[in-house]
Amino acid sequence: MKFKAVFVFVVLLSLLIGMTIGCKAEFEPGTYTDDIGRGVTIDEVPQRIVCFGPSITEVVFALGLGERVVGVDDFSDYPEAAQEKPKVGSSFAPSIESLVALEPDLVFTLEHEQFNSDLEALGITYFVLSPEDIDGILANIELVGAITDSIDEAAELVDSMEDSIANVLDLVEGAPGVSVFYIVDATDPTLPWTAGPGSFIDTLITMAGGENVAAQSSGDWVQFSIEEVVSADPDFIVVQTMVGGVPTIIIEALEEHPIWGGMSAVIQGNVFIIDGDLVSRPGPRIVQGLEELARVLHHELFE
Repeated sequence: MKFKAVFVFVVLLSLLIGMTIGCKAEFEPGTYTDDIGRGVTIDEVPQRIVCFGPSITEVVFALGLGERVVGVDDFSDYPEAAQEKPKVGSSFAPSIESLVALEPDLVFTLEHEQFNSDLEALGITYFVLSPEDIDGILANIELVGAITDSIDEAAELVDSMEDSIANVLDLVEGAPGVSVFYIVDATDPTLPWTAGPGSFIDTLITMAGGENVAAQSSGDWVQFSIEEVVSADPDFIVVQTMVGGVPTIIIEALEEHPIWGGMSAVIQGNVFIIDGDLVSRPGPRIVQGLEELARVLHHELFE
């Protein structure tokens, strides 16, 4: 009898554990805190969502919520399905009229003082997502998941991203340090714009086993004189693409330039183009940007 009782207990316990594991985490009405410290009350799962910011659009679609998206900003071009959504302007020229016409029950938006104030004045519920670092990106994905009743999907996405990050960090650990000059914009090749401390790009360069030439600069985005770049003589030069997938300067132009052409990185063929969206948008694809940078700086580790 004692054995039978133990057996029944074990069976019931197994069933209970199985039910718990199989349960989907559910939405909980409440007040959620956004990235500028506002408490936003969400009573019901939002069904009509506007995404104002390319990174936000990528997060929402990555969680499988594309059907609930009724509008996106002009620069939201990924995934491809986002391009088919009605547009509500850009950070430079938001279209409040277009947004209101879409009757959203929630707007996920970047921090944009005037735009956010306009939403506030109209009584439109909005939630600011402006992460400052990689951990902030992961936390935002979990927040969006909680608000949209996609908690399990968000957890799965975050786990996948954390695994990818860990893989890269493990791979480059102990690899020789290499210096990197990252070109954001070289429309004027004598005064190129680069990424300084506080930017996602600076963080990714470090995580990928590189040393950012501009790491000690005074801001996120700074201009370097060509003399400063020559003095630093970076091991690698990485040029990002801009809107439309085109860099502001091509490798051939650097090779033919009387000053750039004499730098070690150019002579040795260590100049690479990278998709700017992967490294500058604080969304799910940031891990792809990390992997791309690691492949550029330590290609021997990926052979």
